[in-house]
Amino acid sequence: MKSTDIHQTLTSCELFKGLEENEINTIAEICQVKTYEIGDVIYQQENSGGYIYIIAEGRITLERSMNTVSRKGRVVITILGKGRVFGCWSTILDEPHHTLLTSFCQKPAKIIVLKGADLRGLMTHDTQFGFNILEKLCLLLRDRVQAAYGAMEKI
Repeated sequence: MKSTDIHQTLTSCELFKGLEENEINTIAEICQVKTYEIGDVIYQQENSGGYIYIIAEGRITLERSMNTVSRKGRVVITILGKGRVFGCWSTILDEPHHTLLTSFCQKPAKIIVLKGADLRGLMTHDTQFGFNILEKLCLLLRDRVQAAYGAMEKI
């Protein structure tokens, strides 16, 4: 994946949309690109997490395993495509994190990966930039919580 493709994906990504060109360039410097095939697990529920993922190509399923007194099983929380973000949000807050979901690849995917701690470093260096990211993150998390509640109601 070329640096121009990374830049374009970051620019259109739900977490970074609307940021200045120089801010996108700075974020691009801390990114890597990883490739996944159908069925590959990106991260497993209850593992330690420290990364944020941005889908450049492909489709990813986020799923939660449950084991209650009366039921045991898995529920799909959401399916994400190009430009969508997922991962370990609390690492941006410098908090240890155990993943709450399992993510796996539904279609071959190219995913931009960045460490939450690295993004936090950028955010604390430039507080206006940091505020902009946190504001978008709050909206994303609201949507994910609503999706999770909707999925749980189907059980």
